[in-house]
Amino acid sequence: MIDIQNLTFELDEHSDRLPAVGLVVLQSDETMEHELRLWLPDSIRLFHTRIPNSVDISSDSLRQMEQALPASVALLPSTTDFKVIVYGCTSAATVIGEQAVTEAVHSVFPGVAVSNPLSAIKAQLDALQVRRLALLTPYVADVSRALIDSLQTPERQLVSVASFNESRDDRVARIARSSLLHSLEMLARDGKPDAIVASCTNLRLHGLIEQASQKLGIPVISSNSALAWHVLQLLEMQG
Repeated sequence: MIDIQNLTFELDEHSDRLPAVGLVVLQSDETMEHELRLWLPDSIRLFHTRIPNSVDISSDSLRQMEQALPASVALLPSTTDFKVIVYGCTSAATVIGEQAVTEAVHSVFPGVAVSNPLSAIKAQLDALQVRRLALLTPYVADVSRALIDSLQTPERQLVSVASFNESRDDRVARIARSSLLHSLEMLARDGKPDAIVASCTNLRLHGLIEQASQKLGIPVISSNSALAWHVLQLLEMQG
């Protein structure tokens, strides 16, 4: 029998100096993890957990995630000092409510900064002082209308809205970039907005919104690009 040597080791006292960000990703999402890793700097440590959801997106199926959210957040490592935890669903944050999402996360990690795509989009629109907004969604009508109601304020008008009216999240992840670009161009032409939001973390928009922004001459924001921007803002606020 071979003897096993007992080794000594030292603990790295500086292993947690890079900020940790937790991502709660929908079971059906195929896009958010990849795009956030591309948009966020390597100095940020990303931790992923999944939340069960129906591939058929409706107001009812989105609401069901509220009960599952604490258990999904609890799968993130409890010994990690998270600086930000993100719930990655624009439509569910709209239907469930931003405050309810924050409370669900805080039930597991009290006091941590919380983001979701809806809050991130609003914060970036406010920072850009957008007054005339165009909106692109993949959602069915009642979900799109809930998002319209949430984004429209006395200071910010929705001047143009279009939707692919798709209920299946797996099909949303496969909407062609040519269709997305054409839709963004149409919204910019029809509404003359100050900015365009393309909502849904499952839309593949990395690289495309940069191209569209340059071509259209206005900011184009996606759920994932807004999340990346908001995470950086929240980290900066914490020093």
